[in-house]
Amino acid sequence: MGRKWNNIKEKKASKDASTSRINAKFGREIYVAAKSGEPDPESNRALKTVLERAKTYSVPKHIIEKAIDKAKGGGEESFDELRYEGFGIGGTMVIVDALTNNVNRTASDVRAAFGKNNGNMGVSGSVAYMFDATAVFGIEGKTEDEILEILMEADLDARDILDEEGTIIIYTEPDQFHATQEALQVAGITEFTVAELTMLPQTEVTLSEEDAVKFEKMIDALEDLEDVQRVYHNADLGE
Repeated sequence: MGRKWNNIKEKKASKDASTSRINAKFGREIYVAAKSGEPDPESNRALKTVLERAKTYSVPKHIIEKAIDKAKGGGEESFDELRYEGFGIGGTMVIVDALTNNVNRTASDVRAAFGKNNGNMGVSGSVAYMFDATAVFGIEGKTEDEILEILMEADLDARDILDEEGTIIIYTEPDQFHATQEALQVAGITEFTVAELTMLPQTEVTLSEEDAVKFEKMIDALEDLEDVQRVYHNADLGE
């Protein structure tokens, strides 16, 4: 896959750690997941997935509990899950996932973030076909062969297993997220540096140093929007 996932996540976590943004976004996502089904991760797989992600980003326990309690209490807020697609400088492609209680506001904000930063928003389907939905796990303290053996014993396949600077990264089908996680946990692996359902580009675009700076400014503008949960792109920024 060649995405250097561990480095990308570390950079993002470092940026988010200086603000309360990541906690607010997870609070909203946890609330929506808990409200969509039972507020119990053992019977609500969507909630379980979000909580595992939150754990890898060190989201405080009180943020998680507050969001779940809000859902249990029958919170009246209603959010729509939206996906926007667009283009950035140098032919780059971008996917923006949002949770919003005001569709018009979010669409306007996302369009403006593209337009003010050398990009433009496309129509639905204009970009997503160039990305693959993928489950990603990061594990430390194991080898590629050990992880492969664990998955084989559980009769599971992985798209790829890579050693990225000492962290084993597993790429698998999104519908195998929970089965893979459970197989690893049965084998005694309970801590993950990454546990994500993501969108990986089929091809990448290499940008010049100048264009990379402009592109990252656009990505920052999108990620800073309150309603935006996650942003995916196909730019190789040399990270």
